[in-house]
Amino acid sequence: MKVPKGQKVPEYAPHELQIRLGNAIRAERRRLGVTQEELAWRADMHRTYLADIERGVRNVTLKSIGNLARALEVSVSHLLAKPDPANATKSHPERVEEILLIEDNAADGEMTVRAFSKAGIANPIKVARSGRLALDYLFCAGRFARRQPTNPELVLLDLQLPDISGLDVLRQIRSDHRTKHIPVVVLTISRDDQNIIECSRLGAENYVIKPVGFESFSQLTPKLNLQWTLAHSPSAMPRKARI
Repeated sequence: MKVPKGQKVPEYAPHELQIRLGNAIRAERRRLGVTQEELAWRADMHRTYLADIERGVRNVTLKSIGNLARALEVSVSHLLAKPDPANATKSHPERVEEILLIEDNAADGEMTVRAFSKAGIANPIKVARSGRLALDYLFCAGRFARRQPTNPELVLLDLQLPDISGLDVLRQIRSDHRTKHIPVVVLTISRDDQNIIECSRLGAENYVIKPVGFESFSQLTPKLNLQWTLAHSPSAMPRKARI
């Protein structure tokens, strides 16, 4: 696969190029509104391989880049020269998106917010104390009918909710085209929770054992590949609002 004549590809250190390429592929995939599974199928590669590429931890052959470019309907040079979303976020702080925490336990919710603060995550946090309230918020229904229809950057979802179960909330998020690409992290009290397997099948990005601490969250963010979308500040406390 050759880069078109006359188009130059910027030079970067190998690891930086991997990260930039992963960011660009993820951004283009979201632009098209396709899942990792669908893009992997279009590019004739395994989903795990594609996930590693998007995370910036996989050495990629030029053939694979060419397959991905065709699947994303862009040129190879476009992928390699696409501006890094990390820098775009830093240059446009007004674009920082909120995080939706779906948690009915007030004490656990406070610990999660403190973990965000210790990790230097400054995104505004909206807290929903029930599954029904969270779904109304996400889909602009009920009391949120006039809310601007924008998705949170991340959903943290407790499995044990008082009305609609966390599993059912996840099913509804993943089954609707408006919300199916939102990263969802499950909050659970035990690593042995059988629901974790079902959450993974339904498309949850990962899970965290409650109560959420700085260590668990700081280990989680690289796996989510959210470094360029979460707002980092060494001292700012996330703005929390109950919905």
